[in-house]
Amino acid sequence: MHELRHDGVKAGRYLVRRLMRRAGIRVKKRRRYKVTTRSHHRYPVSPNLVARNFQAPEPNLVWVSDITYIKTIEGWLYLAVVMDLYSRKVVGWSLARNMAVKMVKEALLMAIGRRKPDPGLTHHSDRGIQYACNEYRRLLQNYGMVSSMSRSGNCLDNAVTERFFRTLKSECIVNWRDMPAEEVKHDIVDYIEMFYNSERLHSYAGYLSPNDYEKLAMTLV
Repeated sequence: MHELRHDGVKAGRYLVRRLMRRAGIRVKKRRRYKVTTRSHHRYPVSPNLVARNFQAPEPNLVWVSDITYIKTIEGWLYLAVVMDLYSRKVVGWSLARNMAVKMVKEALLMAIGRRKPDPGLTHHSDRGIQYACNEYRRLLQNYGMVSSMSRSGNCLDNAVTERFFRTLKSECIVNWRDMPAEEVKHDIVDYIEMFYNSERLHSYAGYLSPNDYEKLAMTLV
């Protein structure tokens, strides 16, 4: 509805619902949340510094990270993302056929290369072994980042990334279960870069896209 208003089309909730019915369009139902985090390990766990305060006064102060799984015709595909809480922009991502630490490192390195944050940034994640292991912790330390982790089994402590994953899976038009993994990868990358970051309107950002929200903030400095 807000997208229509943004494009200059006047339409209320009930008109949109009626038009959807006429066109045979249905809302995609969300799947029940499934815990996939491997939090039973010997690595240390960081305190929850974010504590569900999902706001940041400027970019590159707090990043949140997470992993989700996607079913393809060839098996599971895993997506790791890094999101800036300031604008809800996905600043780093990586796709792989397994959940090895390499995937989350690649997502973080992409974010670092794009944003070049100053030391002191808070990096929040779940307690999964990929984020808690020594290899990933060293990467955070090398770039002066402070580790923060959710409480065990509490998805609400990382609600922003969980909401992004739900949005990604509910807004995709095609059925990824019927597609090869490589095609799904291209579809997800296109969604993140060409739609989510660039065009999708966010209530948190005053119904601007993450890119437009950051551009507007720069003009106000």
